[in-house]
Amino acid sequence: MSCELKAKDRTGVINPIFTCQPAGAQYVSIGIKDCIGIVHGGQGCVMFVRLLISQHLKESFEIASSSVHEDGAVFGALDRVEQAVDVLLMRYPHVKVIPIITTCSTEVIGDDVDGVVRKLNNGLLQEKYAGREVHLIPIHTPSFVGSMISGYDVAVRDIVKYFARKSEPNGKINLITGWVNPGDVTALKHLLDEMSIDATVLFEIEAFDSPLMPSGNTVSHGNTTIADLTGTANASATIALNRYEGAKAARYLEEKFDVPALIGPTPIGIRNTDTFLHNLKTLTGKPIPESLVRERGIALDALTDLVHMFLADKKVAIYGNPDLVVGLAEFCLDLEMKPVLLLLGDDNATYADDPRIQALQQQVEYKMEIVTNADLWEMEKRITEGELELDLILGHSKGRFTAIDNQIPMVRVGFPTYDRAGHYRHPVVGYAGAIWLAEQMANTLFTDMEYKKNKEWILNVW
Repeated sequence: MSCELKAKDRTGVINPIFTCQPAGAQYVSIGIKDCIGIVHGGQGCVMFVRLLISQHLKESFEIASSSVHEDGAVFGALDRVEQAVDVLLMRYPHVKVIPIITTCSTEVIGDDVDGVVRKLNNGLLQEKYAGREVHLIPIHTPSFVGSMISGYDVAVRDIVKYFARKSEPNGKINLITGWVNPGDVTALKHLLDEMSIDATVLFEIEAFDSPLMPSGNTVSHGNTTIADLTGTANASATIALNRYEGAKAARYLEEKFDVPALIGPTPIGIRNTDTFLHNLKTLTGKPIPESLVRERGIALDALTDLVHMFLADKKVAIYGNPDLVVGLAEFCLDLEMKPVLLLLGDDNATYADDPRIQALQQQVEYKMEIVTNADLWEMEKRITEGELELDLILGHSKGRFTAIDNQIPMVRVGFPTYDRAGHYRHPVVGYAGAIWLAEQMANTLFTDMEYKKNKEWILNVW
């Protein structure tokens, strides 16, 4: 038996795992304070992405559109960018950062977004908004290549590249979280606080778990400031938690400003959280405190209660963002489960060079498939044709019909999750995330046993 990495053998896509590059750039933009991105394309390029994000986070936030129509698609639509910037600045006096995010249509027609940014900087901003701090940042994310994952990576790099300026060392660690939930940011900040590490957490959306206050409802905004972004060049190191969601920016800071870059691991599970903390200790010289050793022990105890009796040997299919999928697979293996199918939803040519995937190929002793450029039909087909028997599915809400139709229990994890309440509030990273994930998997299996009357005797008290 072996772990096989292969591409989907069909050209078409049936029920995609990911959406397109501009979605990733939009998710980055909502993590910046005093920022509203303009998506240069059809209005649907914003409307449907906003719908996904708002369904997932259950919050109100702001992204704008240049609203390109048929005439713009034929004759060019740079005038729409100029109008959009002007209207946005008039309507929102607090806005300072405006990423201009391209789409498939505006890339195909060849709109010179970089040129219109120069024109606006030399014209409108000086004539009408003189003295106001405004940063226009072109982000090229054509939808016909890559995915929302590469779009996120490109946007993080381009925004960091725009702002980073070398000055005096600030002694901080840059932490690029990648595509995470508010609960993950809270968990990561907790680990940093326990180690007394001063870090700049970039493009973070902790505040999207927004309160309802007596003063009225609020619009959610990210907490990363212009000063945070400018200071990235002066940090003592950068940690990008995800290989495919932020590593480009980390490598840029290393190459341009000699800020050491550390890529991963995504701190999902005990093993990877241990590595994350040891990396922090190595970079900063700060010891790992007894409080975190205790948290680790509580997590180990929680997992021990579940692994042998309930989770061991359970066959799992996992799909979603690649760093999440690989991290979940590693965690499942540590729990003695058997991830048998990993679906990665784009055609990134570097997957074969990923040391985590190479480790799976070398170490897994049963049949495992890792399918790139995959869609959810790859899982559906294997189930319905009898090639694959599963005990559990891990993935976002788009795969729920496969689980429902085939009566396979499923744990919602990843983006977008919109058919379960409050998942964005719970971390999947850190020791707290390890407990939450393991207990979610166990409770989902317990419920399935009860409904199917299958081995429910395991849950008896003797």
